[in-house]
Amino acid sequence: MNTALPERAKFHHMKDGTAEDWQVIMKEFQVAAAELPDRMLEHLRILEGDCGGFPVDRLTHCLQTATLAHKDGRDEEYVVCALLHDIGDTMGPYNHADIAAVYLEPFISEQNHWMVKHHAIFQGYYFFHHIGLDRDQHKQFESHPHYAYTKEFIEKYDAPAFDPDAETYSLEFFEPMVRRVFAAPKASLYKAALE
Repeated sequence: MNTALPERAKFHHMKDGTAEDWQVIMKEFQVAAAELPDRMLEHLRILEGDCGGFPVDRLTHCLQTATLAHKDGRDEEYVVCALLHDIGDTMGPYNHADIAAVYLEPFISEQNHWMVKHHAIFQGYYFFHHIGLDRDQHKQFESHPHYAYTKEFIEKYDAPAFDPDAETYSLEFFEPMVRRVFAAPKASLYKAALE
């Protein structure tokens, strides 16, 4: 059986790369970029069954957060942020919000990015005092233009999304939204090279 390997660049040091090498790499980059929504959805599925001590598993929490946002009439980008806000839980238990924010940043508004990146500090209001931390850490951002926006996300969608009996839309319901949001970056170092 003859299985051909994918074409690869020829250089051993980036300084020796040619335009032809980078055409090969960019072709593979585009394939990987097109598969990004599938990888995001697959990573969300990893959260199923992982409760981490919470009343619902991490996937259900993400789905409930997105369900609440969708039912409240939030736009698609916001709903996808709600769905993915805790995607970093398993790989970044010490900085899960940063991980989600990095994944989403090229595809979302600055306001939504700030909300996702800082949501962990805001949700701390509900439990930090139980684990020896200052529950009012969020107040350091009171003068920030996205403070109220992020606080509302926590109060209306994130904090109440731990209810085993709550209506929870399926991941399949949100899949087309994920695909649309991740279809093309709004901002990226590589954006111009892809146009």
